[in-house]
Amino acid sequence: MAGEVLQLREVGVKRDGADLLRGITWTVNENERWVVVGPNGAGKTTLLQVAATLLYPTLGSTEVLGEELGRTDVFELRPRIGIASAAVAEKVPAGETVIDLVLTASYAILGRWHEEYDSTDVSRAVGLLEALGCADLIRRRFDTLSEGERKRVQIARALMPDPELLLLDEPAAGLDLGGREDLVARLARLADDPGAPTMVLVTHHVEEVPDGFTHALLLRRGEVVAQGKVDEVFTPEHLGRCFGLALTVERQNGRWYARAADPR
Repeated sequence: MAGEVLQLREVGVKRDGADLLRGITWTVNENERWVVVGPNGAGKTTLLQVAATLLYPTLGSTEVLGEELGRTDVFELRPRIGIASAAVAEKVPAGETVIDLVLTASYAILGRWHEEYDSTDVSRAVGLLEALGCADLIRRRFDTLSEGERKRVQIARALMPDPELLLLDEPAAGLDLGGREDLVARLARLADDPGAPTMVLVTHHVEEVPDGFTHALLLRRGEVVAQGKVDEVFTPEHLGRCFGLALTVERQNGRWYARAADPR
């Protein structure tokens, strides 16, 4: 069996008296591609923050890449984890160029200062940006990019340190149809790459799940509704319980679609 990349045991997160997560037991193995789906307020981003070592659970235990939170130096662990999220994008310094934003991921920092990068680092950053269709953006300022461009640049940054775990928090949020389909296609190619890291993607919509994702976790009100292989989890029964309405669910050409069931 492949090694465990994430291991959560009865994890709970409480904030201001509210349970954001309750009793989460979840294992992600090496080379798996997981999608976490649920409605607003389900706890998806909170779960991803725990996986990224950015948030410590109130209850239970969490192991990330073989290290237990609370008993390891997370600053040494974090460079082994790539994350793309709106929270990261909001912290990008004003005026930061795209190439510098990607390069600084090597040190798990935001904002180019006096670090030295060799030609290998620069070549890798340029190669990742080219692979994500951002070759023409290298010298642009991040704050001048469109939403779709920002999403792709963030993924390049997340991949820069050659992480063992890649976390993507709603990568298609805010994109128009063309931007969403372009990004989903690129993520499908990444998921199909045997050299790519273990991946966890968070989304509200099954339509945004790229082909090649192997497993799914459904969350509702901080609790697991279902988890396992994606074909076994994306059913009308499971997704209906997750979103609180009757659904029809289909799969076409590797993509999933869910619609409200005809009331007739």
